[in-house]
Amino acid sequence: MAAPLAAPAARRIRWRAVMNHLILIAGSALMIVPVLLAFITSTHDAVTIHREGLQFLPGGAFSETYRKVLLEGTGFTGEVNGLTMAVNSLILGFGFAIGKIVISMMAAYAIVYFRFPFATFAFWAIFVTLLLPLEVRILPSYEIVHSMGLTNTYTGLIVPLVASATGTFFFRQFFKSVPDELLEAARIDGAGPVKFFIDILVPLSRTMIAAIFIIMFVYGWNQYLWPTLITTDESFFTLVRGIKQILQVWVGSNIPEYGEAMALAILAMVPPVVIVVVFQSWFIKGLTESDK
Repeated sequence: MAAPLAAPAARRIRWRAVMNHLILIAGSALMIVPVLLAFITSTHDAVTIHREGLQFLPGGAFSETYRKVLLEGTGFTGEVNGLTMAVNSLILGFGFAIGKIVISMMAAYAIVYFRFPFATFAFWAIFVTLLLPLEVRILPSYEIVHSMGLTNTYTGLIVPLVASATGTFFFRQFFKSVPDELLEAARIDGAGPVKFFIDILVPLSRTMIAAIFIIMFVYGWNQYLWPTLITTDESFFTLVRGIKQILQVWVGSNIPEYGEAMALAILAMVPPVVIVVVFQSWFIKGLTESDK
């Protein structure tokens, strides 16, 4: 009697797995297909795209289009290319990520391990800044940067936005989960606050650091509004900032260079995808596990 009952149960489990995979495949296709179409279309010349629209088969202009986008000068000055903008985006992304991690870890360390008045109030004051997005504080931030002469500089692009309430919150929660026995053992061994932070907390936080790094790198890489205000010199344009500016020049011609615009957009997606793929396992551990 047991054998006939086992088959329907196995069949139910199998159909459930099939449905789950179909949903995952449909969701993946919804995200991947538009990017794939943009990439395939970017391999065609401007006339073909203008006449026929999106393309579903690869064309023969791949090398020419991407060589021109990466290496040939364009924009209003004709002196900036995609490679220069990619370097600027990398500097902005890594500057955001590293700066935010350092500041957030130090702030969280002070709030958790140093007994000073109003520590809880200080944390919530930092946390409340999440309610003040960049658009709200854009004018005073720009005034300060402009008055200090930091426009058209990497310092002006990175430093004003380097503080992170999100990073401080995550590191605070992680530090609070570290056993007190580690702190006591470090004190017995004669470790001071700096040594305890560098030799114990930082290695324990490596998965959390990886998770925050991914979030902040993508956030910095995709910045558009702030670089638009701070940079007027095309040599400091990022990829996200430069796509629209270069597209304005292209649109002024008889046939817009749709292929080159799509190629530049595809190139702008590559570094964040690489960062996410490389740190994917650490990202998951940092948000779900505690390696202590």
